Order: sequence, then C-alpha cells, then structure tokens
Amino acid sequence: YVVALNAETEQRRGRALTPGSFSVGGDFDWAPNGRMIAFTHAPTPTAEDGYTLGDLAIVDVASGTVRQLATSGARESSPSFSRDGRWIAFRKSDDPVTWAFRSVVHLIAPNGTGERALHATFDEQPGIVGWSADNRSILFTETRGTISRLGALPVDGGPPENRSPDNLMVSGATLNATGTHLGFVSQTARRPPEAFVSATTVTAPVQVSRAQPESLPPMGRTEVVSWTSKDGTDVEGLITYPVGYREGQRVPLLVVVHGGPTGVFTQSFVGSGGAYPIAAFTSRGFAVLRANPRGSSGYGRDFRYANYGDWGGGDYQDIMSGVDAMIDRGVVDAERLGVMGWSYGGYMTSWIISQTDRFKAASVGAGIPNLMSFTGTADVPGFVPDYFGGEFWEVPEAWQAHSALFNIGGATTPTLIQHGEEDRRVPVSQAYELRNALARQGVDVTMVVYPRQPHGIQEPKLQLDAMRRNLNWFDRWVMGRIP
Repeated sequence: YVVALNAETEQRRGRALTPGSFSVGGDFDWAPNGRMIAFTHAPTPTAEDGYTLGDLAIVDVASGTVRQLATSGARESSPSFSRDGRWIAFRKSDDPVTWAFRSVVHLIAPNGTGERALHATFDEQPGIVGWSADNRSILFTETRGTISRLGALPVDGGPPENRSPDNLMVSGATLNATGTHLGFVSQTARRPPEAFVSATTVTAPVQVSRAQPESLPPMGRTEVVSWTSKDGTDVEGLITYPVGYREGQRVPLLVVVHGGPTGVFTQSFVGSGGAYPIAAFTSRGFAVLRANPRGSSGYGRDFRYANYGDWGGGDYQDIMSGVDAMIDRGVVDAERLGVMGWSYGGYMTSWIISQTDRFKAASVGAGIPNLMSFTGTADVPGFVPDYFGGEFWEVPEAWQAHSALFNIGGATTPTLIQHGEEDRRVPVSQAYELRNALARQGVDVTMVVYPRQPHGIQEPKLQLDAMRRNLNWFDRWVMGRIP
C-alpha cells in the first residue's frame, strides 16, 4: 500500500491509497505540489517479481485514483519528479528483463505522454539521485572501475557528465530540497565511511561527521591492479598488502570472490564488517586479492554480460590469471594460496576447488555447487535459466558442465562451509550437498550453519564468529599455524 497522512490524520491510522491486486515497491516520489505520488508496482511481492517486474503508476492523493504511466515487459523503477513537476525520470530495463540488469533513464510526463530515453550511461546501471536545481539534468551514481561516482544526465539527450573526481568514492547520495547541494558518504581503503556535503559538482566536499575513531590500527596498503586474462581480456582488481610489507617480499595470498555475479569490488574501507575480514587478514601477514572478473559491474554492459552461459569459464580464468600475475610480479608465494567467497563468490569457490588443487584452503559462503537443485529450491527460479539460456531440462549439459558437484571428483582442498539456516536465496541444502560430496572423498571439511540468518549473516555476534573461523581456517591451512 501507498499510505497518505495529513495534519489531521497523522496521529491516527493512515489512509490506504492503492488497495488492489498488485504489490507496491519501495520506489515512490511525491510531486512537488504534494498532489500526486509516482510509484512502482509488481504483480506479487515475491523476490522474483521484485527483481524482474515493475510498472510505473501515479496516484492522486485526494481521490485515490491510480493511473498507469509506463507498462511494458521491461522493469520500470526509481521514479523522480522534476522540480517543476513537468516530468518524471525513471529507470527502464531491457525488454524482456535480464538478470544482469541493464537500464536506461527515461522521462515521461505525469499524464503518461512524451516518454523518451536519455543517453545511456557508461555501465548502464545508473542510480537516480534526483533533478538538478535548474531541471536541466538528472544526477545519478554509478560504479566505474573500482570507484562509485556521481554523474549528470542532460535532459536534452546529451552524453553523461562526470560530477565527481575520479578518485573520490560517492555513495548514499541525497539532494537537498532546492537541488543545490548534495549529501553523500565517502571512504577510502584506509579511511572508514563518513558523511560529506558538497555542491552538486563535487570539487571541494566538506566532511560533516566524525563518527569513526581518529586513530585506527595499522592496515595494509591497497592498490588497483590490472592484468590480462588467458583469452586476452583485460581484468582489474584490488590487492591489499600485509601490514609492513617490504617490496620484493613474497607473501601468502588470499583471493576473495564477490557475489552477484554482477557485484564489484570498489575502494571501500578494508576494516568494514563481513565474513572475510580483510584488515585482519593483512595484519596476520596475508595479501588479499579482490578480482573483478567478467560478469562484474563497473566495466560496461558487454563485460557484465560476458559470463552468460559461461559461469566457471572465463571468470575462472580471469581470477586465476590475476593470481598468476601477482606471482609473476614477485608479490605472492605460489605455495601459500587460499580462496573464499559468498553467494556467487561461494559458487566460484566451490567451482575453483573442483578445477585445481593450487589452493591450500577454501571457504565457501552461501555457495551454489548444484545449479539444478539450487533453482528448484531458491526464491529466484528464473535466475540461472536467464544466464544459461533455458531451463535445466532444456539445456541439461550446460547446467551439469557448470555445476561444481558434477565436477567435484578428486577434489582435495580443505574447505570451510558457512551458511545461514534461513537463507531463502541460496537454501542451506546447497551447503549440505557440498559438505557431503567432500566428506565422502575424505577431504577435510568443516560446516557451520548460522541460526536465524538469511542470505547474509546479520547478527553481530554471528558475524564475529564467521570472521574468526575464517581467520583461523586460513591461519591453519595456509600459514601452518595451529589455533
């Protein structure tokens, strides 16, 4: 429901504006005059519909009359009124929708006329922030490489403009009421997130929060690295060196694989929480490589779609080529390697241990070792069929060829498995399948199921447990330290 409140009713129950046979999404925006609300809706509140379906509608606050504005096979989302109320900007996906999520900003009048597309952005995944003060452009955020940036789309259809420096991380951006200034979060690999304000062309942002400690423990240096994959594809990533690293020193390497697969590693603070504590790893003498293989966001539409039908193919080579590049540069000890990842990163980790014994240890978080049983139990049953061009009964050879469990024979890598008990995205049965396949071959395997947890571990005490287990696991198997 979209609910309206006014001064007389705000202390009582709100008035439902959109009862009906559809689910209103979280994307909505009030008209400047307060008389209308633009919103998106899907047929049902299921995860699959929420990701892949969505139409744009508008409701009259006084009467409750709902009119459809944009309905198609595409997903329309993120409506944003211009400051004069003449136009609504929104994102529109491909038609039909694909799970790698290409979208372009469109404009439409509140009466449903005049729809037109604006210029495509670099990564074709813009996040609409809002309209400029003069209504001539729409501000958006988008990742380019390892930096999340601010840009502006001219409403006359011209190409996007950069509005923030190439080395400044911009996220959580919000405009003030007049559209003249911007609030956002920024961070670096060594500086934790803080709030900043700036004019909408970000040249001299001012830090306005001091939420994080001034003094932090020593952290390893992080730098952007690039290499060429086996088939000639250019790949980028981030390497964080151990604390006190000396040039020419060969050190153990831990590889972290992101989720998605359309995730991307950016230059965010390495001391942030998560199952894989990068800063803690580097304090114990590990280097950490975070690769952005094909399929990642931040490198353009073609790169993001380059792993369609090829999970565990080119993306695997991209990661392994990155490991080899760090060895060739004299940074990494080839005999002391570990690998880990969550979600799609868990898929890739389970795949990696089915393909090579080069890693001394692995950690699989919410992984997908069996594409067929995953699709039969997950809340997004259309996800894998989109990537592989058909259901498993239509293209069974492809599904089997790219599932770790059908290639796991002979695996030897000691593996830690971590999974949330209440994970609906990747049901915990995936973890049991992998654990049993490894255990039946005599592989050293430990499995931890976290109670109450969904697709990501949310409770702080359980996050801490996951971190400690990963630290101890790689200390034991890669460093040879016995906890």
